[in-house]
Amino acid sequence: MRYEGMIYRPPSEARSYLLQVTVGCSHNRCRFCSMFKEKKFHVRPMEDILDDIDMARKYYRYVNKIFLCDGDALCLSTSKLLTILDRIAEVFPECERVGVYGSPKDVLRKRDDELQTLKEHGLDIIYIGAESGSDIVLKQIDKGATREEIITAVKRIEAADIMASVTFISGLGGRPLWREHAIETGTMISEMGATYVGLLTLLLEPGAPMREDVIEGRFELLSAEEIVAETLLMMKNINVDRKCVFRSNHASNYVSLRGDLPDDKDRMIAQLERAMEDTGLLKDERFRAL
Repeated sequence: MRYEGMIYRPPSEARSYLLQVTVGCSHNRCRFCSMFKEKKFHVRPMEDILDDIDMARKYYRYVNKIFLCDGDALCLSTSKLLTILDRIAEVFPECERVGVYGSPKDVLRKRDDELQTLKEHGLDIIYIGAESGSDIVLKQIDKGATREEIITAVKRIEAADIMASVTFISGLGGRPLWREHAIETGTMISEMGATYVGLLTLLLEPGAPMREDVIEGRFELLSAEEIVAETLLMMKNINVDRKCVFRSNHASNYVSLRGDLPDDKDRMIAQLERAMEDTGLLKDERFRAL
C-alpha cells in the first residue's frame, strides 16, 4: 500500500487495514500535538484511494476492519466518503467496521441525514479528540472547538447510530487548571453520551509547541501523584445513565483503568485511591511512551 509520511491510528485499530485518504490534519494547530507537523494537509486523489483499495484486496485474504487515515478524513465531502465506503463494501464484503478520525467541526458541518447515510454505507465509528471539557483549556491548546461544540458533535454521531470514541488527556491544564480540567471533563463525559471514552496522559514530544512552553517555564507539568488526583476528581464527576466503555490503559498512563460506566465507577475510584496511598503502584517514567 502507498502512504505519505508517518501514519497514526487509534490503538483499537491495531489490526485494521489502514487506508490513507487525507494526508495530515486540516487543523494541525493543537499545541500538545506533534503528529502531523511535517505534513502539508491535502486530500489524496480519489483515483489513488480507489486503486489502493483494489491493491489491498490482492494482499489481504480477509479484512474485517478498515481505518481511514490521516488526522481527520471526515473533512471530506459526504459524496467522496460515500464513494470510498461503497468501493470498500464492493471489494471487501467481509469488512465489519470502517472507522475515521473526525474533528468536532467536521461533524458539525454535516447534516443529520448525511451522518445517517454514512452509517448506512458502512461508517461505524468516529474517533474524536476532545482533550478537555474546559473551555479555558481548549482555548489554551488551540483546539479549534468549544466544549458545547464537542458535546453537540458527539451527540449527533450517536444519534446517527455511529459509535463515538472520545479521547481526553490528563494533565493538559497544568498546575493552575488541574481542578477545572478534571471537573469539566467529568461533567462533559456525563453529558455527551459517547459509546467509548479514552483517557491518555500528557506526553510532549519534540515538535509539540507546548514542549517549548514547558522548557521555558510557561507551563507546569503535573507530577504522577497529581495526575492520579486529577483523574480521581474527574472520575467522581462522571455520572452517566447509559453504558460507556472507559479505558485509561494507554502506555502514557500512570494507572491502568478498564471498565464500563456506570457499573465499574466505584471500582476504578478505589483503584485510584489505592494508587494515591501507595505510589509504588504507579508506572515508572521509563515505561511511559507513545
